[in-house]
Amino acid sequence: MLLIRRFEERSAQLYVEGKIGGFLHLYIGQEAVGVGAMSLLRPDDYFITSYRDHGYALARGTDPRPLLAELCGKATGISRGKGGSMHFYDVPRGNFGGDGIVGGHLPLAAGMGYGIRLRQTDQVCLCFFGDGAVNEGAFHEALNVSALWDLPVVYIIENNRYGMGTSLDRASSVKDLYQRASAYGMPRRDVNGMDLVAVRNVLGEAIARARTEKRPSLIEAETYRYRGHSMSDPGKYRTKEEVEEMMRYDPIFQFGKRLMEQERFAQAELDAVDKEVLAQIEEAVKFVEESPFPAPESLYEHVYVRSPYINLKAAERDPAWRAAVREDQMPEELPAPAAPVKAGG
Repeated sequence: MLLIRRFEERSAQLYVEGKIGGFLHLYIGQEAVGVGAMSLLRPDDYFITSYRDHGYALARGTDPRPLLAELCGKATGISRGKGGSMHFYDVPRGNFGGDGIVGGHLPLAAGMGYGIRLRQTDQVCLCFFGDGAVNEGAFHEALNVSALWDLPVVYIIENNRYGMGTSLDRASSVKDLYQRASAYGMPRRDVNGMDLVAVRNVLGEAIARARTEKRPSLIEAETYRYRGHSMSDPGKYRTKEEVEEMMRYDPIFQFGKRLMEQERFAQAELDAVDKEVLAQIEEAVKFVEESPFPAPESLYEHVYVRSPYINLKAAERDPAWRAAVREDQMPEELPAPAAPVKAGG
C-alpha cells in the first residue's frame, strides 16, 4: 500500500511539472482494496479495471519503472508509451488493463469468465469499477449473463462516494449498491474498503466461491479517494472537513497501527520501509528520465494483429497493417481445452 501511495504522490508531482500528459487518476486512499484483492490471486488468475488502474498493477507485482515510464509516454513503458495513465497492461501477470469508458470493461470481464468456463480451469477473474458505473447498462448486462452462465467473476465496486463530481446520494436511488445483485440472484456483500484485513476476508470468500462453485459475486468496498476525480478536478463539490474526516481512517495508517499494536513492527521499522519505498520511486524517476520517447515510425505498430482468421483487404493499404509485428500473430491452431479441475482437488 505504501508503494502505491508514494508512486501516486510522485506521479502527481510529475504531472504538475508537465512531464505527464493527458488524464491522471490517482488511487490515493483506496489502496486497501487493490492490495487486499491482489494478495489473494494466483499467478494464473486475471483482473481488469477502469482508468484508475495504477494501484492494481503495483500490487500485482509489476515493476514501478515501466509503469512510471508509461505515464510519461516513454518507449520503455508497460504499454510502450502509447497507453498512458488509463491503459496499463501486463498480460503475463493477468492484467488486462484499464478501460477509459465507464463500465465498458464489465462485459469484457464476463467474456474472460466465459473463456475460463470453456477451458474448464479453476481460474478466476476480478473486475474493478467505481460507483459511477453501476447505473450503466453494461453493469446489468454483465451481471445478468454472469449469473445466468455461472461465470467465475468477482465484480468489485469501489464506492468512493463520487462518480466524478456527482455524489452517490444524487445519482442512485439505492444507496447499498451491493444489493443490486439481488436482481440476478447473485451472492453479494459489502465491506469496509479502508480495512485491508476486512477486504481480504470478504474477497477471499468470493474468490473461493468463484474458483470452486463457478459462481459470480458482487462486492461493494466502501472507500474514499483523497484527491479529485483526476488531476484536473479541484474537488469543490465536497468540503475540506469531509476529506480530513475520512483521512482519519487512512488504510495505511490503520494497518501500520495494527502491526505495531500486535508488536510485529516498531515505528522505526515502518519508517525504514517508507525510506526504501521512496528510494525505489526515485530510481523509477531516474529510469524514466533516461528512457527515450517512442520513435515516430512506431506510431503504426501494434494497431492490428496479423491473424490467420481474418483477411482485411482494405487494411493491407494501411501502413499500420504493414507494421503489424510477427510476434503479435495469433496461433494457427487454438490450444486444446485443459483437463477439468475438480472442486477441492
